[in-house]
Amino acid sequence: MSRILTRRGLLTTGALGGSVLLSGCDALTRSPGITNVVRSAEEATYRWQRLIGRDALATEYTRADLSPVFKANGSVDPDDEAYRAHARAGFANWRLKIDGLVERPADISLADLRRLPARTQITRHDCVEGWSAIGEWAGPQLGTLLKTVGLKPNARYVVFHCADKYSGEISKGGMQSSGMYYESIDLVDAFHPQSILATRMNGAPLPVAYGAPIRLRVERQLGYKHAKYVQRIEVVESFANMELGKGGYWEDRGYEWYAGI
Repeated sequence: MSRILTRRGLLTTGALGGSVLLSGCDALTRSPGITNVVRSAEEATYRWQRLIGRDALATEYTRADLSPVFKANGSVDPDDEAYRAHARAGFANWRLKIDGLVERPADISLADLRRLPARTQITRHDCVEGWSAIGEWAGPQLGTLLKTVGLKPNARYVVFHCADKYSGEISKGGMQSSGMYYESIDLVDAFHPQSILATRMNGAPLPVAYGAPIRLRVERQLGYKHAKYVQRIEVVESFANMELGKGGYWEDRGYEWYAGI
């Protein structure tokens, strides 16, 4: 696939300029021209990925390919007392809520998630800032959980509500919405074989810096879509009444909703 069709290609070829790479997740919010270019690439990538196949897999690697250093980007220790209390207790009483447009809302313990059949995959994580790393992730497929709760006919998107707070931090986008991190994907990506709720990384329980107790892995999209510290999954028909209506924390600040690579 031509690199001009991908968001990743725009970054690595310099089409957005070196300043974007240096300033990371803030620069796009300040340049309408750049944002329009990125959105055009987003639409092309979205159409292309749907054209080539709903189940096309991201490249998988071997343990010999694991990166010696995998950057812990974004939040590494959420400033939320409820979350920290769960972390101190080893997440023994932590629960994942699944609600919204589902037939059977669920409240699932970490122990129950770990007992579900897990998919293990070694994939490359591509960050919007321009770096990449290869890691091993394991956890239940998101589609398995969604089938368990049952989706209502008007369900279209899956929203991930997280424990990390970004509110007021200029380097993390300021105050456009509440500051609680959230992300979303459509049902095609939700049921993709490589979309998992990772409970393990590189053969060990997921560390706090990487999103413990669970994080989303949606391997055909850029890193900011891989929500960390997921505490609630909400199935919705639209984003209209959610924050600024863009479908994600960084999307509310100018990033594209579909970040396919």
